[in-house]
Amino acid sequence: MPSIRCTAILFLLASLPSYADESGGKFAVSIEIPRLNVSEYHRPYVAVWIQDENKQAVANLAVWYQMKRSSEGGGTKWLPDLRQWWRRSGRSLDMPVDGVSGATRPAGKHSIELALDEKRLTNLSPGKYSVMIEASREVGGRELLELPFDWPATTGQSAQSTGKEELGVAALKIQPSK
Repeated sequence: MPSIRCTAILFLLASLPSYADESGGKFAVSIEIPRLNVSEYHRPYVAVWIQDENKQAVANLAVWYQMKRSSEGGGTKWLPDLRQWWRRSGRSLDMPVDGVSGATRPAGKHSIELALDEKRLTNLSPGKYSVMIEASREVGGRELLELPFDWPATTGQSAQSTGKEELGVAALKIQPSK
């Protein structure tokens, strides 16, 4: 009897539509935070946003920072260290921002995935844009990477850039719906 139930469950799972196929495509950014061998390591603050050809921020994708208060104060105190993001968007935001803010990430690979019908993307006018990734670390450095793309995405696109210290490999992959 258990094998019939398992078979029935597997049949039902196989017949369910794939949500990835129904999403209408993907907009995926992968970010590598390298492991650093330093005496005093602090996780980096990272901001990810989309800017247009005039270098104006048009959408925030993620801001990873210390969200809890500590003996040194609130984590928002150091958000201006993400200089480019702060000048273009950060100083006008009231943090935390729902769907954008998150805690700092440890060393490793991280990803941000959006459906192509996500409001932050559908609000973009046709044109050339860049995904900007900025990292800043206490007792460390600051780094900025740019991943260009065209919008709307009618064909698959990809871009990659590699940082020198605070960021590893960052990649953008846009996969339109079939």
